[in-house]
Amino acid sequence: MVRTGDQQTHFVLVHGACHGAWCWFKLKPLLEAAGHHVSTFDLAASGTNTQAIQDVATLSDYTKPLLELMATIPPEEKVVLVGHSLGGMNIALAMEKFPEKVSVAVFLTAFMPDSDHNPSYVLDQYNEITPAEAWLDTQFLPYNAATGSEISMCFGPQFLSSNLYQLCSVEDRELAKTLIRPSSLFVKDLKNAERFTKGGFGSVRQVYVVCDEDNAIREGFQRWMIDNNPVDEVKELKRVDHMPMLCDPKQLSVCLLDLAVQYA
Repeated sequence: MVRTGDQQTHFVLVHGACHGAWCWFKLKPLLEAAGHHVSTFDLAASGTNTQAIQDVATLSDYTKPLLELMATIPPEEKVVLVGHSLGGMNIALAMEKFPEKVSVAVFLTAFMPDSDHNPSYVLDQYNEITPAEAWLDTQFLPYNAATGSEISMCFGPQFLSSNLYQLCSVEDRELAKTLIRPSSLFVKDLKNAERFTKGGFGSVRQVYVVCDEDNAIREGFQRWMIDNNPVDEVKELKRVDHMPMLCDPKQLSVCLLDLAVQYA
């Protein structure tokens, strides 16, 4: 919940592809120690969620745990919604459906759509500039034998170590190698999905948090998305990779607490 003065802000933290609620384990207690309420959870087929990615047909299905959480927020309350990496697409859906329940949406080195193009636009642009060899040992597999099925994606140990976790500890990398699960970018679904609207998604205040040493969604592409969908504010984290909540949770917590004071 969000109240004024010395009372709580409710942070809702949404993980990225192949990850789960576990990736927030360092950040969550820092925000709670500052007196705030923090919700973390697994998206469909993520973390300890029992679904398989092949049973998750659409981004909306994948986002269902977040949408169910947002539905439980009382109408007079607002949350600070934080989406990391692919989680930017999940929070965009929540913003579209529950704009009145979000005080500010924070895109943390995340894919950020717009309301002028179809929802797959930023992912299409990203895939266009990313050569196949850049994915290293990431595995892409069709859901099934049907022509045009969605494609699952699972980061390989090499990609994880050099592009996602290169500034994280050895222990964090080993944890991730143990816990990551196949996910999907849902590009087929998003090519045909309805656009986000200015009255829903576009009506929510938005902040983009740039991570300067992200080797997965590089700073240049982060700033291209900001130009494509101008936000209310841009914050920058220094000397952080794609996983700021693990490689420098204190710097990220200070950033989020500042945003809560400003927008919540």
